[in-house]
Formats: sequence, structure tokens, C-alpha cells
Amino acid sequence: MPHTDLPDTALLDLLTGLVAVDSVNPGLDPTGPGEAAIAAYVLESARAHGLAAELAGDPARPSVLIRTTATSAGPTLLLCGHLDTVGHGTMSDPTRPRIESGRMYGRGTYDMKGGLAAALVAAARLNDPGHHGSVVVAAVADEEHLSTGAEAVLDEVTADAAIVTEPTELIVTVAHRGFVWVEVVIDGVAAHGSRPQLGVDAIVAAGPVLTGLADLQRRLAEVVHPDLGPGTVHASFIHGGTEESTIPDRCTLVIERRTIPGERVDDVVTEIEQLLDTARSRTPGARFTARAIFDRDPMETLRDEPIVTAAQAARTQVIGTETACGGGSYWADSALITARGIPTILLGPAGEGAHAEVEWVDLESVCVTARILEETARRLASALPRHE
Repeated sequence: MPHTDLPDTALLDLLTGLVAVDSVNPGLDPTGPGEAAIAAYVLESARAHGLAAELAGDPARPSVLIRTTATSAGPTLLLCGHLDTVGHGTMSDPTRPRIESGRMYGRGTYDMKGGLAAALVAAARLNDPGHHGSVVVAAVADEEHLSTGAEAVLDEVTADAAIVTEPTELIVTVAHRGFVWVEVVIDGVAAHGSRPQLGVDAIVAAGPVLTGLADLQRRLAEVVHPDLGPGTVHASFIHGGTEESTIPDRCTLVIERRTIPGERVDDVVTEIEQLLDTARSRTPGARFTARAIFDRDPMETLRDEPIVTAAQAARTQVIGTETACGGGSYWADSALITARGIPTILLGPAGEGAHAEVEWVDLESVCVTARILEETARRLASALPRHE
């Protein structure tokens, strides 16, 4: 059977194989095996379907680059999905794919091995001299933690447009939030618990900062992005104290601020510093410092970009109904791709349970995703100029 005629059964077989490989990110769970085994599986599967494939990035935590080989001259479409998953938690049989009522259950089915399988099969179907353009699939490591895989792969890949196949419920997604992690350190003065007048309680001093976050969220709600809504803020974790009978001399608070397009890291740090000014006035004996410890930019692609119009038309053709573009509340590797000047969207299957105890993907939507990707590539090839 020609690879261009790969049936949906081949796609479901591939997804079953992907889910059966444990690929928990060791950056999140030290017992996780990482991506080496699943990268080897993807490498072998891609080559078996006539695609060129090679490992890329860190040999211990590899990504895989897959390319069409039989296509004719035309634009390059990058399809990107991640190999890693979050930890299993208390899931029952997380790497045993179970199909029930049109759904496949298991860790990574929804986030995002369903979308990755669709991308790989779409590339195989497009590996045909009749397709005027090339397809590159980047199956990347470490998206769930630091995205080192995508960063490494983007040093080796150029493309005219990209689709990240994160689960979007089959909605063409043109924007998503970014985030900034801000660490706040509050230094007080240690003292015996029976003599609190001699100390400064760093944990109590954190109180005005925490209540200030609620006020900040109310202010953020006044600025609404049309696809994403407002930015958000929350306290991720707090740590302080040494023992029961000692006034704590230090408290550390980490705050996550989810950003919308137009918001910068410096803006976020300034917001937090304003909260600290209020806290300083209420606890003059404490010292407050804040610094951004990690951040990722939000992403937005204009609706008149060829990749957006091609994907919308392809989706309408495959599904039969038209739906408006949307936005994602999460962050994804699409922001890194966009930052390289590659117009990017997200499009992937439907399901539930990302990072949850019960995770599943709708199998028909996985098959539909592959068809939309294939048709998008063909429409993009017609819309963009050919080049060698």
C-alpha cells in the first residue's frame, strides 16, 4: 500500500505504540525514564513509513527530526509535537492503552501523543512527488519542563510555517498565554517564640503580599485579550520557618503570572514590586526582594497569515462546518517557533485529562487531525511560492 494511502488503522496502531512507551519527563519526576526509548520508537516508525529520520539535541534526552523525501519543490511546513509526559501520579496502568467508547485512555494520549501520531501519519501521507513542498516533523523532548528539545531542534530547522499539534479540540488556535515565575524572598529576624518582640516574623510579613495578589487579579481582569481573556496571577508555593518555637527569619514565595500578548517580564516584576511596597509599609522590619526566575513569552499569529487561512479552510473541508479561531490558556513550544519568525498555529485532537489522573483522547478526532494537517499542507503549498 502506498504511504500516501495510510489508513486510519495505521494511525491508531502508531498511537497505541507511543502510549505504551513510558516517557515521563525526569525534570518533573526523577524516576521518569525520559525520551530515549520513545525517540527510538518514533525513529524506527518514521523510517518504516519511508520518511527520513534522525535523532537531534541531547543524546541522553533526544528529540527526533523527521522529513519527507519524495516531495517536489515548495514551501516547508513544520509539524511539532512533544515526546515527554508528566508523571503518572496514581494512574492505573498508565502505559497500557485502553480503548473504550471511541476513546483511548492512558498517560499522554491527550497531551500529546495523539497529536504527535497525527503529525507523523500526515507527513507519511504527504511523502509523495505530487505534493509541492516538504514536511518536517519535530518530535521534541522536555516540553513539559524547560523545552530544551524544541530550542535545540530550532537551531537545525527552517520552515515557512508551523503547526504545533497540542490538543485544541480541533480548533485552529492562533494565540496562547505566556508566563513569568517570580520568586519573592522575605527576610525577617529570628527570635525565640516566647519573645516575638525581638524578632520579625517573615511568614506573617508575607500576608500583605498574598492578599495583594487578589487585588492584582482584579486589576488584570480589566484588560481582556480577544482570544485569551485577561492575564492571571497566583501563588505557586510558599516556604518558611525552621521549627515551632522560633520566629521565622525567612519566607520564600513563588508567584506565577500568566501573560497575554503585549505584556513583558519587566512589567510583571514591576507589578510584584508594587505589592512589595505595600508590604514594606506594613512590616518595616522585614526586607523584601523579588526576581524573575523563569519566563516564556505569549504567542500570537495574525489571522491573515497563510497558515491560518489554509488551516481554517482545511478544517472546514474535512469537518464540514466552520468554527472561529481560538486561543489557548496554556503555554506551548509554539511560542519558541514564532520567536524564530515562523508563523505558527496550534491544532490537535479532542479529549480530557492533561496532567490529570484520568486522561483520554477521542480517537476519531485524532484521525480528523491527521486529515486536516494533510489538507493544510496542500493548501499552504498552493498559497506560498515554490522554492528549491
